[in-house]
Amino acid sequence: MKLSIIIPIRNEESLIKKVIEQLQTKLKSLNYEIIFINDFSSDNTAQTTKELIKNLPKINIYENDRKGLGGAIIQGINKSTGEAVCIMMSDLSDSIDDLETYYNIIKNENYDAVFGSRFIHGSKVVDYPKKKFILNRIFNFITKLLFFSDYNDFTNAFKIYKKDALLKTFPLVSESFNIFLELPLKIISRKMKYKIIPISWVNRKEGLSKFDIKELRAKYLFTLIYCLFEKLLLRK
Repeated sequence: MKLSIIIPIRNEESLIKKVIEQLQTKLKSLNYEIIFINDFSSDNTAQTTKELIKNLPKINIYENDRKGLGGAIIQGINKSTGEAVCIMMSDLSDSIDDLETYYNIIKNENYDAVFGSRFIHGSKVVDYPKKKFILNRIFNFITKLLFFSDYNDFTNAFKIYKKDALLKTFPLVSESFNIFLELPLKIISRKMKYKIIPISWVNRKEGLSKFDIKELRAKYLFTLIYCLFEKLLLRK
């Protein structure tokens, strides 16, 4: 099974070399491709990435055709050629060891998706900002209740899906980080099979986070309501 790893990048010039090196070092045994989507970077992220990957046939970079993480993820899915698709962020917060675990489960077990949780027994979280943590736990708890789900980390980007399952979630309407909420909710609403496992997360050490709580509150609320209505319509 081929694995497509989608990584949106915006102004990550200082980190991109480490990202590529770590993925290449740890994924040697896998059949994979890496798809970087440059989301309108204003620094030299795109040019630096192109230089680093010019002799690496398994890695490609594309320009996002509509600004925002939503557009970047949709484009990455459409460009992917693997039967499995994993979404990762470019800040080195996610564990490549967990990515290998994801891959082995999606390849060898009968699941449409594997959802990692940073907040269950066996998970490990380092330096999670306190305010963001509180808001995250409240929002995810409400979402869990509304969707009668046993999952508790909807908003985290780092998950793996079978591509044919992802295509069943289209059309995707979220324009920003809220796409990472829309995807698992649609998987759950369509009664696809998923497995929950503990994962590790470490707060970024370099660069600036693009996540703005004040800016994104309304977008997350919109996505939650949209997916809830869709769930009700699917029942009918």
